[in-house]
Amino acid sequence: MKELKGTTTIGIVCKDGVVLASERRATMGTFIATHEAKKIYQIDDLVGMTTAGAVGDAQHLVRILSAEARLHKVRKGEPMSVRAIATLLSNILSANKYFFLVQLLVGGFDTRGPSVYSLDLLGGQVEERKVVATGSGSPIAYGVLEDQYREGMSTDEGVKLAFKALQAAMRRDAASGDGVEIVKITKEGFEWVEVDELKINE
Repeated sequence: MKELKGTTTIGIVCKDGVVLASERRATMGTFIATHEAKKIYQIDDLVGMTTAGAVGDAQHLVRILSAEARLHKVRKGEPMSVRAIATLLSNILSANKYFFLVQLLVGGFDTRGPSVYSLDLLGGQVEERKVVATGSGSPIAYGVLEDQYREGMSTDEGVKLAFKALQAAMRRDAASGDGVEIVKITKEGFEWVEVDELKINE
């Protein structure tokens, strides 16, 4: 269970899309294993996932979901909804209890609009209406998110809020650090944010 504790990931539901964000440090106990861990993955054209926990487990699930999303598109001629992808992931986790040591966020944009779902290692699934954070830095991130989130935020505003929350978490949580990754997903597409520009304008 200790593997679930060392990270900070964030999901924010905005009026025009969702924002997913994470820092880049990966730890093994008190040892910093890498400064360049990838914790955000693109699952489909307009769906992404953040990962916390065992890296191999998370990558395996990413491969499964990406393949299923592509197959669905070929068979049905349309993309899977964000809810369908989250439900598939929930079923996989529930059927393999305690096998995958992960805590995940799935977010994106579909015909229902923007949505973010949080999932635990037992397959528990919750649709988050505003903000969500996972990992050891989440209590610190929540302090910023809940203080500064407001209804009707744009994804550009959400990006700035996610950046502030991650910066706060990285200052106080030893298992979080070494840079930031942020994506925004709207009906226009899946976009990786240039974080250096945020630092200049912080």
